[in-house]
Amino acid sequence: MDVSRRFFELPFEERAKYMSTDMRAAVRYGTSFNQNIDGIFCWRDFLKLNCHPLLDLLPYWPSTPIDLREKIVSYAKHMETLFFMLMKAIIESLGLADEDILNEFEDGSQLMVINCYPWCPEPDLTLGIPPHSDYGFLTLLLQDSIQGLQIMSKGEWVTIEPLHGSLVINVGDHLEIFSNGRYKSVLHRVLVNPTNSRISIASLHSLPFENIVRPSPQLINEENPRRFKDTDFAAFLEYISSIEHKSKSFLESRKLT
Repeated sequence: MDVSRRFFELPFEERAKYMSTDMRAAVRYGTSFNQNIDGIFCWRDFLKLNCHPLLDLLPYWPSTPIDLREKIVSYAKHMETLFFMLMKAIIESLGLADEDILNEFEDGSQLMVINCYPWCPEPDLTLGIPPHSDYGFLTLLLQDSIQGLQIMSKGEWVTIEPLHGSLVINVGDHLEIFSNGRYKSVLHRVLVNPTNSRISIASLHSLPFENIVRPSPQLINEENPRRFKDTDFAAFLEYISSIEHKSKSFLESRKLT
């Protein structure tokens, strides 16, 4: 949290070195989901760090603050370990005997997204992030003590109260597809605060970018027909580059009618 906050306190010229429209870049600094087509910029700054393969990508990460690489590498490794523990439990909960999917995660994708939501003089006129669901299997989110995260539950927005020392685990689109709908991805958004800035750190995990995500064959039968098309990261990039990312529309586009 501390080193993340210090990165966003750097002069804009230093942070701007890492601005990019390439969503596959090793490091990307910016303000919005899609800086080319979003009509309204989100009220946030972000730093996105691809974490796999770590040794190949680390030299591209910011070198200031001087301890950023060390701290984020350590945190990323811990998040990867926790992700494997959670996925093993999820696979067990689905009653799946085949754990080949865990082997695929060995070379899986991990994206660290460090968000800074500056205080906003008119918070009712904007959002930190508009409603969306995450594309991967799981997102492991660390928040500071400032409220902001909301999830959609039973048709209403519910604020997730920050709990010190805890992580919020979001189910992503890929897990909903893999589980053939048994796990539901979480529609969420971020509000901004009129007096306090907010920091959050999200670790997004999925299969390797080139791998196909599909419903597990073991979860498909006459009573539970297949609900989703195959998908991959390329399909997600194509979709997000052509349509403003305002809802969980990508998942809707993968549903079989």
